[in-house]
Parts: sequence; structure tokens; C-alpha cells
Amino acid sequence: MPDRRQFFRCGAAAAGGATGLSWLPKLSAAEVELPNNAVQFRSEIEPLVRLLETSPREQLMDRVLAKIRQGTHYQELLAALFLAGIRNVQPRPSVGFKFHSVLVVHSAHQAAIAASNEHRWTPLLWSIDYFKRAQQSDVKEGDWTMAQSPTEKLPDPPQALKALDVAMSKWDIEAADAAATVVARTATGGQILNLLAKHAARDYRSIGHKSIYLANAYRTLNVIGWQHCEPVVRSLCYAILNHNGEPNPATSDLAADRDGRANWNLADQLGKHWYSTKSKPVETRVVAESLRTATPGQAAKLVVELIQSGTHPDNIYDGIMLASAELVSQQPGIVPLHAVTTSNAIRYLYRQVQDNRIRQWLLLQNAAFVPHFRESAKGRGKLGSSDLLELQAAEESNADLERLFKQIGSDRQAAAQTVLSVAQTPEAAHQLIGRAREMVFLKGNDAHDYKFSSAALEDYYQIDPAWRTRYLAGCSYLLHGDSEPTTGLAKRVLQEL
Repeated sequence: MPDRRQFFRCGAAAAGGATGLSWLPKLSAAEVELPNNAVQFRSEIEPLVRLLETSPREQLMDRVLAKIRQGTHYQELLAALFLAGIRNVQPRPSVGFKFHSVLVVHSAHQAAIAASNEHRWTPLLWSIDYFKRAQQSDVKEGDWTMAQSPTEKLPDPPQALKALDVAMSKWDIEAADAAATVVARTATGGQILNLLAKHAARDYRSIGHKSIYLANAYRTLNVIGWQHCEPVVRSLCYAILNHNGEPNPATSDLAADRDGRANWNLADQLGKHWYSTKSKPVETRVVAESLRTATPGQAAKLVVELIQSGTHPDNIYDGIMLASAELVSQQPGIVPLHAVTTSNAIRYLYRQVQDNRIRQWLLLQNAAFVPHFRESAKGRGKLGSSDLLELQAAEESNADLERLFKQIGSDRQAAAQTVLSVAQTPEAAHQLIGRAREMVFLKGNDAHDYKFSSAALEDYYQIDPAWRTRYLAGCSYLLHGDSEPTTGLAKRVLQEL
């Protein structure tokens, strides 16, 4: 078997001269050279990627702002940022950690879309600076660089999708890289998502980041163009195949893989007409309450029972989202935060995949993940007693946006109660969400600020009106308020642009 290091290797500066980069600010030859065997991108985007890669952090923002003034488009910078992260930041030992510089790109883009004009550039420019932090961390840990696409042992195009599915099922990195290369060149985006979804969501390793990466990468490619997909698909496969140094899951009975395997059998019990059931918003409460104590297996079986009794899957998904938000209110920290962002990602995959059985299985997996998040959160500290289903609204005479954003971060329970009072109408909720996004632009200084807010504020509109304000109230525990300082980057962007 080929050495795993032949797939992804630590980069070192290669000898030789720079070509085609005369427009860049003055850089040394060593700065503009790619490591030997490093993957190269399309000629129209490679120079801009190199600018992001080689510019020192303290000079990067000046250079990027200069490029914007010269006419570089937002979409070009978005593509360059995403690809720079793909090439320079290793998605291991976990798909999280420093790799958030890649995971956050689409979340930042979502925030930019919803922003007012004066904040439109802030999420992207913040993400560019965050990439430099991650790149510096990666250099200290070995200076990993993504290798060129393989040229040997490539499957024939008609068999590439099947070959990739087999390789992913066997957790075979080298075979997956070869098949992914051909799949990226020949398959549709829908085929790629459909295949990778069942592998990204099959285990709780990396606390949901595999699903987050797949959903965000797919959505980013829809923005920057699928002509850039080959390195992205290869990176996705490499990330999904991480199993934390455990024995090969394909030949082992590991706890992390049991729920995923069991849920394929449960999915067969849902039948072909599972989505033609009637809406029963009342059953959302049943799901949310059950996920407070259920095991992963019990959660999945409850989903099957409810659908067989006539409950619509959307009502069940609303319960999953409410349970995730309630975890945030009980422990406003990193693990419950990922219960929300993972549920957002899996629900996106659930709605996009082509295969009905995979869609059914994703619903069961998401339900099973919430108890995993709950128990992981307990491992970090005692959960609070917050009950979103019984939360009482604040008195309307004391409830307005100004009061709310003074409470956020200082009195979280009071802020949650104020959300219930303020967000009574779609117009008022829209104003609240707009203000919450603005706070992220001004106060956010971590990838999770963008990931969480983009997921939570997007999902608000996906949830039945009977429950969406309670979901938003739970998520308010991790939003930003007026009392936090405005970041230096936000101040500069507002001044410059």
C-alpha cells in the first residue's frame, strides 16, 4: 500500500523562479514559490490565492484592500480564500480546530449576503485575517500542504462514483483520493453530495464537523463555481476518513460507528410514503422533550415510531432543532454550539440529497447525534435547568431591541424571555435578526461567532412559526450584545470601505 504521506505531505520551499506574478507587491522568490508537489489551482485564481498565502499577516489587509480598490470582485476573493485554506490547513487531527478557517467561509458569506451595505465586506475580510492565523498555526505544526492530484490507479470515469463509495466504505485514503479526482472531473455536484453525505454523517467523530464541512463546501462551490471542485472534493474525502487513530472502522466494531449502521436498518422501516404524512406541530414538543434523556438509539427509534404514526418529518426536525437550542441555553459553550451548527448542516444535506433512503437515514442520524452532544456537554460541566418549552415571555412594556441587546451577554435568561416578547411578528423578528447579525460583524472575533450565528439565524426561518421564537430564544444565549467591544478590524473596514 502506498505511504499515506504520498497523499498529503508537509511542504517545503522549492528552488526556482516565480512566473506570472509581476502585479503582486514585492515579495522574495521563496515567498512566491509553491512547495514541491503542491496542488495548483486554475490560472485565473492562483495569483490571488498566492497573495493570501504569502503576504505576512500584518501586511495582508493593506494588500487585500488595495486589490479591492483596483477592482477585484468579492466572489474572486471568496474563492481565493476558500482554496488557500484547502491547500494550506490540514483538516486533521480533527476537522475542527484550525480548519475552521475553511469551515467558516460559507458562514461568513451567508452573513455578508444578509448584511447592510456598510458591513458587506466585513465577514470576508475577517475570514481572510482568520485564515492567516490558522496558516501560522499550521506552519508551527509541520507546514502541511495539499499534494497534487494523483495520476496513477485512477478508476475509469463510468466506475468512479462506485469506486469512491467503496473506498470511503473501506476507509481507504489512497483509493479514495484517486477516485475523488476522477469523480470531481466527471460527476455532477448532486451526485457528489449524495455520495459523500452518507459518509460524512455516519459517525460522531469530530463532533459533527464532517457534515458541517460537506454542507459548507457544497454551498461555497455553488457560489464560487464548480470549476474549483477537484481539490475541494479530495480534501473532503481526506477529512471524512479521519478516525482519530482508531483501528480501521471498516474492519472493527467501534462505538462511534454503531449508531450509523443501526440506523440504516431503521430507515428501511419508514417506507416509501413517509413524507406524505400530515403536519403535527404538537409532536415537535414530544421530540424535544424526549431528547433530554433519550439514548442515541432511543432517539432514532422514536423518529420511526412518530413517522409510522403519521407525524410529518418536518415536525420531527423542528424538535431536533429545539433540543439543540435548549442545550445552548443550558450550557452556552462549544459543545452545544456544535449541536446547533451540526443540525443545521445535516438538515441541509437532508434536503439536498437525491436518494430517499439516505434522506431518511440522515434524519435518524441527526436525532441520534443530539444525545451524543448532550452527554459530551455533561462531560464539560453540569447542564443548567433552562426549559425552552416552558419559557415565559418578558412583559411587553419592558421588551424592545435596545433592552434585548443590553441583556444579551449580561443576563441571558432575561434576554431569552425578551426574545419571546420582541419576535412576535415576522417584521419584528426580521429586525431582531438583522441587529444580531450586525453585532457579529462588530463584535465577533472567532470562527464560531460566524458559524453559529449564520446557522441559527438561517434555521429560524426553517422552523414552524409555532416554535421558531423559542428556538431563537435558546440561541440568544450565544449571540453578541452591546456591552462587548467592537473589534479593531470592524472599525477599520467601516472607515476604509
